[in-house]
Amino acid sequence: MNRQAQAAVLFLVGAAVLHAGATDLYLRYVKAGLRPLLLAAGVVLIVTALATVGYEVRERRTSSGTSGSAGGDGHAHPHREPHISWLLVLPLLALILVAPPALGSYSAMRTGTALQAPFGYPALPAGDPVPLGLVDYAGRAAYGHGHTLGDRRVRITGFVALDHAGTPYLVRMALNCCAADAQPVKIGLSGRIPPVLQPDAWLEVTGTYSSRRTRDPVNGGIIPFLDVSTARPVPAPRDPYDESWNN
Repeated sequence: MNRQAQAAVLFLVGAAVLHAGATDLYLRYVKAGLRPLLLAAGVVLIVTALATVGYEVRERRTSSGTSGSAGGDGHAHPHREPHISWLLVLPLLALILVAPPALGSYSAMRTGTALQAPFGYPALPAGDPVPLGLVDYAGRAAYGHGHTLGDRRVRITGFVALDHAGTPYLVRMALNCCAADAQPVKIGLSGRIPPVLQPDAWLEVTGTYSSRRTRDPVNGGIIPFLDVSTARPVPAPRDPYDESWNN
């Protein structure tokens, strides 16, 4: 791989990173707050590629002038880079050709819940039902014992996961930095549950606090339940990950 090829790869990687950052594709890899850094990285890669090309052009002009004044004995012989360096193209092809799906029920049921005790419980917003994040409800139900929920109806969105016994859970993958460190937060579903549930299908459920809870068999973490009154399928959200758990 010569310097021109290296510059081309850098430019294409930078362009692919910029494309991902300018669209929702980047949400498959990193949390939303890292978008500015991702765009900046793409710009840096493109500028580096252009600078590499400029340096190569100047070097060739200088080399050509030197060899011309020195006669036929001043030819420069470029070094051959190892062919293994072309493996650098593989991440580029993966970024361009493969858009990884968001982590779903398979990962969720094989990873322990990441639910953590919240620092506090702000007042519930107005509305009936109250729109509430899954992580927010889980924290209030598990560690606040439902005191801040009372008998208010809440509306929560997540994807479906089923354990080996067929118990349904509503899940959101909590994100710290990037998809590689995503961990599930789960709530169990009881009450008026749809008779047929497909893993990874997204549901919007409405219900009230339930004192029922169980322990995650993977790590022993608390999994609270929600008493469901209505449930309906919804499209997957623009950002499938939940970043509120560590904020």
